[in-house]
Amino acid sequence: MAEKPTIAISHLGCEKNRIDSEHMLGLLAQAGYQVDSNEELADYVVVNTCSFIQAAREESVRTLVELAEADKKIVITGCMAQHFQEQLLEEIPEAVAVVGSGDYHKIVNVIERVESGERVKEISAEPTYIPDETVPRYRTTTEGVAYLRVAEGCDYRCAFCIIPHLRGNQRSRTIESIVAEAEQLASQGVKEIVLISQITTNYGIDLYGEPKLAELLIALGKVNIPWIRIHYAYPTGLTTKVIAAIRDTPNVLPYLDLPLQHSHPEVLRAMNRPWQGRVNDAIIEKIKHELPSAVLRTTFIVGFPGSTESHFQHLREFVQRHQFDHVGVFTFSAEEGTPAYDLSDRVPDSIMESRRNQLMEIQQPIAAKKNLACIGKTVDVLIEQENPRTGDLIGRSARFAPEVDGLVYVRGEASLGSIVPVTITGADTYDIYGEVATVAAYSTV
Repeated sequence: MAEKPTIAISHLGCEKNRIDSEHMLGLLAQAGYQVDSNEELADYVVVNTCSFIQAAREESVRTLVELAEADKKIVITGCMAQHFQEQLLEEIPEAVAVVGSGDYHKIVNVIERVESGERVKEISAEPTYIPDETVPRYRTTTEGVAYLRVAEGCDYRCAFCIIPHLRGNQRSRTIESIVAEAEQLASQGVKEIVLISQITTNYGIDLYGEPKLAELLIALGKVNIPWIRIHYAYPTGLTTKVIAAIRDTPNVLPYLDLPLQHSHPEVLRAMNRPWQGRVNDAIIEKIKHELPSAVLRTTFIVGFPGSTESHFQHLREFVQRHQFDHVGVFTFSAEEGTPAYDLSDRVPDSIMESRRNQLMEIQQPIAAKKNLACIGKTVDVLIEQENPRTGDLIGRSARFAPEVDGLVYVRGEASLGSIVPVTITGADTYDIYGEVATVAAYSTV
């Protein structure tokens, strides 16, 4: 019997895409395919693309062109395949298949069809698939952390966002399915689970008729995972019930990623987020009151069409007032197929860049102050890497989410994937530094 081809996966885009990549790897390995991280040695390269904004598409195209020039057989999957299926097949002759964002679970069948000589287009017009805990998964994150998808797709229609068009409407997994996967991850030694979906605070509405994030968190509190982190908490979904579940469930971190996008009610109305402008300040104050140890991360879009200098001044004051732990700032990207694409009164690129820089200049001393406040404290740190040059360890405290926040650089000895006490000795704007604490020192803090 002929040996099955070797397959590599080139992963681009967000952590939701990462989970799709991990499921494809798991399915291919289960079917007997050799999976290699080295694209040069692979017979096929599956490129899991991102199409969220122009910059992401450009990165996807660069990757595809480089592989085509290396004469690789390419399987294009993910959001860009969903978005530009016909163009990709026309313009990249080396593409042997395109697979939509809701069809990646068919990857084994796609490869088999390609091997028989077919050029495959496997794309559902409306993505409806969501995997459960029975779908094999080959994790690609660092040893101690895993992302856990609670829902796929989105029912909101923010004016700037193309995700519902690419990934379909929200479809939630059952609480039982999510807990079962969390148990599997715990048995693999995972110490931190990051809960993700497009809007995690909307989890369960489609399945149960009402949001069920609070009930999910309480159920996950019984799983032997030290850290559970929530990403993408839409502010209006942070009800008293959800905040209480975060506060009262010991392994749920008081870390909230709030994709606020803007502060001014007029801009939020134009973004088709009209209800948010009335509650931003109140909800942030409520979180700080009921979760005094809360770590708040947020993202903003500057340069949305029609946004004025006065609107931006409102945003500047908002960032200064609320003193967020972590802030990401993006310039507006006009995406074809979204309502904002046709809006007039575009903000020039130079002004968008200037606003982005101004906002980051406000945030940097705030972030530095938050980090400097950690000096002298002993905190738990999840050890994820070893610096091959210095031998020092690199990890994260509970204040830092993987890939988007800072790092903790640690002197001392600890095993990868373990959580150890670290005494913080230094800090800068984005990272902190420390030493593995002795048991005696840790017990005094």
